[in-house]
Amino acid sequence: MLRAREGDDTAFSELVKTYQDRLINIFYHIVGSQEAAEDLAQEVFLRIYRARHGYVPTARFSTWLFRIANNLASNLRRDQGRRKETAFAGSESGPLGPRPAEQLAADKSALMPARQLDKHELLGMVKNALDTLNDRQRIAVLLHKFEDMSYQDIAEAMELTPQAVKSLLSRARENLRTVLEPYMQLGK
Repeated sequence: MLRAREGDDTAFSELVKTYQDRLINIFYHIVGSQEAAEDLAQEVFLRIYRARHGYVPTARFSTWLFRIANNLASNLRRDQGRRKETAFAGSESGPLGPRPAEQLAADKSALMPARQLDKHELLGMVKNALDTLNDRQRIAVLLHKFEDMSYQDIAEAMELTPQAVKSLLSRARENLRTVLEPYMQLGK
């Protein structure tokens, strides 16, 4: 980003290439539409490009990027004036490789067909459980588990305190446990 700030368009292109799929994936989980997710990611990069000359590296670039993305998502939710359900597509992955939910079904070659079906059902249950979270909890979980961001980085991106993020994730885990517990009882 420092090179992009100085006018290096190749450096900016590298940033887009590095973070675009990750942003689209996050937005897809929020808005449930691939096209809308791509538009939102493009808007984030447009905002970054416009603000590049004033960039000051007070935090990691990814934290700044996800703060802009979070603000854009918050604006979208406010403008829609209603809660938007999200979709969790197991086939989505970013430049960091498969997401944790994808890794559950990654090693299919050693699995029997019935076991593969069980993994598919598990992915569906996880998707449904994520859909029950409110938007703030869902974003915090996506950033923590899928983007591997620390509490501090999530706090900066969501404009919260680290303690508030910890509390948000704790409530999200409890909500997920409540939704998934009946399914886990069946597996015992």
